[in-house]
Amino acid sequence: MILPTKRLPQDRTLLFIGGQVLQLLKAPTTVSRIWDQLKAERDPLLGYRDISYDWFVLSLSFLFSAGAIELSRGRLRRTR
Repeated sequence: MILPTKRLPQDRTLLFIGGQVLQLLKAPTTVSRIWDQLKAERDPLLGYRDISYDWFVLSLSFLFSAGAIELSRGRLRRTR
């Protein structure tokens, strides 16, 4: 789930999706905007598998528990 396994490809792991979220968080933004940007970036034509909103929220939870992001005034932002 966090790392790739024999049955879970790399692009579906929470670590990989979390890295994509961190790349998109250049400035504080809303969760829905990050979700829209992530869906656009994970184009199946580029070889990525589609992910569900639940998987996206799990990746946010992973980043929050790792101390990499925080929610402030309704916007996600990277921590320092």
